[in-house]
Amino acid sequence: MKKFLAVIFAAALLVVGCGSEEVQKIGTIKYENVSEEAFNELNKKRPEHRDENLNRKYIFFDNMNSMTAALQSGQIDMMSTYESVARYLVETDSDFKYEQLSPELVDIFCCAMREEDVALKKEFDDAILKMTNDGTLSKLVKNYIAEVYFKESPPIIDMPEFYNDTMIKVGVTGDLPMLDYIRPDGIPAGFNTAVLAEISKRIGKNFVLVQVDSGARAVALASKKVDVIFWAVVPQGENNFPQDFDKPEGVILTEPYFSDKIVHVKIEVK
Repeated sequence: MKKFLAVIFAAALLVVGCGSEEVQKIGTIKYENVSEEAFNELNKKRPEHRDENLNRKYIFFDNMNSMTAALQSGQIDMMSTYESVARYLVETDSDFKYEQLSPELVDIFCCAMREEDVALKKEFDDAILKMTNDGTLSKLVKNYIAEVYFKESPPIIDMPEFYNDTMIKVGVTGDLPMLDYIRPDGIPAGFNTAVLAEISKRIGKNFVLVQVDSGARAVALASKKVDVIFWAVVPQGENNFPQDFDKPEGVILTEPYFSDKIVHVKIEVK
């Protein structure tokens, strides 16, 4: 009888142990065309999850501030972001550290607009391709990302002004410093703003920058609050994500102008 009870007790401990397996919680900025549940299912198929049998759960956040606060309070164990953003976080706060992913996962950056704005997309595409070919984009990456001192606010970037009736509203979030960044004084700056200024100069149209929440990017575009917004997509290849999983219906994307690796940011244990 004692032996039987011991076996039952051991089995109960095993069940409790399996049920209480620690889940690694990872924050990420909300995707616009896939639910949190579906995103987690897709990530289970990624090579590093299969090989290491990791028990991870991704949690969506509407903006970087709420996600950073969740990391600092222990609500999540790490947050998923881009290496350039991670560098900014580490250089401005010694409590942060980041680690590379293996295998590497890279997103490409482009501009999103409504599907009826084909002519505007062509203008952006032509400008981006010319900026790529003449070295302008490489110079902007160097000046605003690769060789920038992140502890200093980037300079104000003046948008070109044209005496015509064009007015393109571009959404900025400030959630990817120094890519998509808003200075403490409320003025958009950084890499994306510099890219916009160059595109504006080349297509001869006025741009006005409108601040929107990351979690409301698609709504802002569909409702015509903005005409253009920055977008990041997972490129095709060995990534197990279906095509256009992060591109809402009715949206078209320009040629890419930048790419960056995804990394995980943690709190440094001292």
